[in-house]
Amino acid sequence: MKKNHYDLAIIGAGLAGLALARQLQLASNKRILLLEKRAEVPGPKQKYGESTVQVGAYYISKVLDLEDYLHREQTIKYNLRFHWKNPARDNKVLEDYSQSYIRLVSNIAGYQVDRNTLEAEILRVVTENPNCTFCAPATNLDVTLSETGPHTLKFQHKGRQKSVTAEWVVDTTGRSKFLSRRMDLGRPNPIRHGSSFLWVDGLVNVEKLTDRSWSETRLNKDRCTLGHFPFWLATNHFVGEGFWFWIIPIHGKTSLGVVYDSALFDAKQVDTPKKLMEWVCREFPLFQRDFPHRKILDHGSFKDYSYDCAQTISPSRWALSGEAGRFSDPLYSPGSDLIAFHNTMIIEAILSEKGELAEKIALFENMMKALYEAYVPSYAVSYDTLGDQEVFTLKYVWELTIYFAFYVFPFINDLIANRRFILPFLSKFARLGPINRNMQSYLSAYYQWKKQQAHTASTERRFFDFISVPPLKTAEGSFYKVGVSPDEAFDVLDMQLTNLKELARFIVAHISSMVLQDESVLANRAFVESIDLRNFRFDPEELRARYAEFAGATEHYMWSFDSKVLNLFRMDSKSQPSEAYHMPEGVVHNSMRI
Repeated sequence: MKKNHYDLAIIGAGLAGLALARQLQLASNKRILLLEKRAEVPGPKQKYGESTVQVGAYYISKVLDLEDYLHREQTIKYNLRFHWKNPARDNKVLEDYSQSYIRLVSNIAGYQVDRNTLEAEILRVVTENPNCTFCAPATNLDVTLSETGPHTLKFQHKGRQKSVTAEWVVDTTGRSKFLSRRMDLGRPNPIRHGSSFLWVDGLVNVEKLTDRSWSETRLNKDRCTLGHFPFWLATNHFVGEGFWFWIIPIHGKTSLGVVYDSALFDAKQVDTPKKLMEWVCREFPLFQRDFPHRKILDHGSFKDYSYDCAQTISPSRWALSGEAGRFSDPLYSPGSDLIAFHNTMIIEAILSEKGELAEKIALFENMMKALYEAYVPSYAVSYDTLGDQEVFTLKYVWELTIYFAFYVFPFINDLIANRRFILPFLSKFARLGPINRNMQSYLSAYYQWKKQQAHTASTERRFFDFISVPPLKTAEGSFYKVGVSPDEAFDVLDMQLTNLKELARFIVAHISSMVLQDESVLANRAFVESIDLRNFRFDPEELRARYAEFAGATEHYMWSFDSKVLNLFRMDSKSQPSEAYHMPEGVVHNSMRI
């Protein structure tokens, strides 16, 4: 083989490129050229994107075989927690705030990672392999892509001009978007959000933002609901209409930042580190007892960070991964998930026989688009619902149930790049599209309606465990179905699709019962079965008129779980959901109509 010829040339040594190199090394002995324009990798500036969720965490720990390193050198993650201010309190201590969360640690471990140290470790591992050539800084890069033969790359390294060829070229240059800009692949999307962020020294422990003694904090009866696991290990979100402020622990420092919908939030109030710190201390007064004393280590911002891409993989043997292609939104931390999906499909393409490539690439591009585009309505339509605990809880339970069943389950079973799996999967996944789009609009409209109702602002603290909604627990159960064939996976997905349809119907029925202030709406079989999941919208007057047709019906709708699970949010009820949910013996679950 020619000395200057490589199987894969990766442009960019960030997380996406390093992970791709590591994944290919674990799967083959192919020669890799890794190019980076910076002289220092990682650079001196702190890198954002520290929080991982199930797909990204599984990818880094299991697929890239870095689990031991993560447990030694990074921080285990305790899910996500969301905090809302209480209008009846001064919100100067943590116990003034309501919370929604998952109390138990996920069976698929997540991590809070220092991106700089993580990338340094992956770089060390991949460059120990003699089949990897690393050039940094590689400057004045010019790439000539070929339709049939090898691609040509020319660049300068250590004062010398170099010219090499490669079978595959993958751009992982992040927001520099090396190939995307040259090929005019960038496309807009409807998400117009921004972010301002910084890092401070030491650990911000939200549990210590209190007037209580440490003994009183430990023995607080709220622990019965909140649990004992350290809150600071979570990604803690302090939220309001159209924005969320994050707190993420990494070794020796804490990541802090706000993400906002530009239509709902004035970016000027957080456009410098000083202004960001002043804003958050005003917005959430409990931070006044901590943040003014912290040393700021680094900072950054984006005024408009989200974008799409016309194409991310080609039968001409080039591809884009990470932020070099598409980026949606950091809520729920999907960045490393998209890297995991894209890299896995790129590796499968690289290892394919030439005769299989065109068919696989078409499937992979459709899969990549579908997984990305499914996120978009969640971010573009209903960001305002962050302002209300009940509405956002409904939103998050819905979206997390989809994520567990249709993102995590296929990925942990190595099905995401399986040709037998992709088309039937996309067919099933597409059935959720119209429901999800309707749901995002429905939730946003319900939130806006609640804002207009003077009596809706709760003065009581509410603690709600997302996983207490049984359909989400059912979706989480798919984590335990491992080693399944595509045919077995389709059976699981069919069951999860039925589960999601019931959840959608339940959310609509619950909101209807809240608007009508009548809990019996949830049990009215005629009304519940009249909900058309292909076409539903939030219109209180229309709802009242429609429900009048069914108000006299006496036959009960039999949910597969306790329909009182959301009673915590009833304005006129302090009843709590029961601890366990059992379907009455002999009751047959209603089939979902769609």
